[in-house]
Amino acid sequence: MHFNAFSRRLVALICKESNQLLRDKSSMAIGLILPIILILLFGYGLSFDLSNGRVGVVVQHSTPQSDQLISGLNGSTYLSATPFTSFHEAKEAMGRDEIDAIVNVPSDFAEQRENGNASIQIITNGRSTSIASALQGYISGAFATAQAIQADRSNAESAAGIITVEQRMWFNESANSTWFLVPGLIVLILTLVGAFLTGLLIARERERGTLEALFVTPVRPLELVLAKLTPYIVIGMIDIVVCLLAASLNFDVPIRGSLLSIVSASFLYLMVSLLLGLTISGFSSSQFQASQMALLASFMPAMMLSGFVFDTRNLPVVIQVISQILPATHFMTLIKTLFLGGDDWRLWLKECGILMIYIVVLTTASCISLKKRLR
Repeated sequence: MHFNAFSRRLVALICKESNQLLRDKSSMAIGLILPIILILLFGYGLSFDLSNGRVGVVVQHSTPQSDQLISGLNGSTYLSATPFTSFHEAKEAMGRDEIDAIVNVPSDFAEQRENGNASIQIITNGRSTSIASALQGYISGAFATAQAIQADRSNAESAAGIITVEQRMWFNESANSTWFLVPGLIVLILTLVGAFLTGLLIARERERGTLEALFVTPVRPLELVLAKLTPYIVIGMIDIVVCLLAASLNFDVPIRGSLLSIVSASFLYLMVSLLLGLTISGFSSSQFQASQMALLASFMPAMMLSGFVFDTRNLPVVIQVISQILPATHFMTLIKTLFLGGDDWRLWLKECGILMIYIVVLTTASCISLKKRLR
């Protein structure tokens, strides 16, 4: 008898909780959709492999010996070689982050081979130490393979001497991974702080009922958006200053770009993050839902798909397209260049222009999310 009563109460409670779960769309999304998103993000987003290393080749004087050696780069499935007519052009291309390494073949390479000892210079882009280290190995391996094939064809033990590879790393001479990670951490911090600070604003007022007091006032959505953002902009700017001081004083990361370019770009991205959080809060019905949406729409994509640690070029094309939609991807590229490479105003104008577009779009979206409730 007691067992039957226990069973009836248990079944009734299970039915009640199940119905409540089915009516709670946010909990259903977290329980069913979040695992799918996570497995796709981690499955496609985590990759330590380098499948498309962009190599700029500078041959100052083309000879059969240099052509045979460079053919080893074209034969590698992991490298994509681009010829340059001068070292200056290749240097500028690396400064714009268009190539990951420079192979510089001297003009007297053929004479050096005949004398028994030739040298080739490999310069890698140190903005990403993992890519630079992998590229050095791939390029040296491609040269060794080409030299072995040449020796086999000539039935000789050595293809006219030894080739010495001189390796250098630009923008990160000490190959310190901290120099690569800290600028990316600034992006993650601004993403997390910005989206979560404003992500709960409107939802919290809606839960407390204070938002209804605005219904009887003549306040407009744009005025409310600006009023909500202003205090958090001040907090965000303080965070930016703290991050810059920590990067320079605590981690000894070089700041080669001007403070004007870095702070202005950081301010624009802070505005994007704050507006994204405010938009999410405006469309959310509860603080819990807003916090979960802010996590899924801002921090996790910024960490996984912005190029913070993993090279996005190794991802499937669809994921690469998604990564380019994220504002964090554009700011990540810009802030690392400004920190380690110095001012590149053409890149600054391009990426900051994209951030300005996001500001306009998100401002409009946040006003729309509030207009329905303030009309």
